[in-house]
Amino acid sequence: MDTSSTNPKTRREPEPWLRGTLAEIPAVVRGVLHALELAREDVAQWCGTLTLEQLVARPFGLPAVAFQLRHIARSQDRLLTYAEGRELSAEQLAALRAEMLPCGSREELLLEFETALQTSGLRVRALSGADLEQARFVGKMKLPSTVGGLLVHVADHTQRHVGQAVTTAKVVIAG
Repeated sequence: MDTSSTNPKTRREPEPWLRGTLAEIPAVVRGVLHALELAREDVAQWCGTLTLEQLVARPFGLPAVAFQLRHIARSQDRLLTYAEGRELSAEQLAALRAEMLPCGSREELLLEFETALQTSGLRVRALSGADLEQARFVGKMKLPSTVGGLLVHVADHTQRHVGQAVTTAKVVIAG
């Protein structure tokens, strides 16, 4: 398979955080938005052309790309719910339990991922004026965090799972 069009060395422009965009947004929030933008670009580059069979493949027992994309989408929703000072809904908890189940079509999976990034971007922007040190609580155990801590974790967690998706995609492509 010719992967020259998806070779990361062919990136034509710098990563989002080096493009000088979103300068009007506070630095922490800007960093989160840039991480979401980079996630979109990396997934499009490495996973966007995979077939459904490739998206659900588990080479060497690795979690499937499909799982990673659903987990990114749904975990962003959960983390931002906590950042907004709310508890998870029954629907969000059901979606969490369903992350490992087989996905629908390739198009549905990629649409869920893209929609989540768009929605998360709007929600992150809405929090841009919040006091980043404002206390928030996570999960049933009400573990302590802050608005800023949750926003940074959205970026960190997204990038971690994008990296796992890209690694699995590379193995699938090479296989």
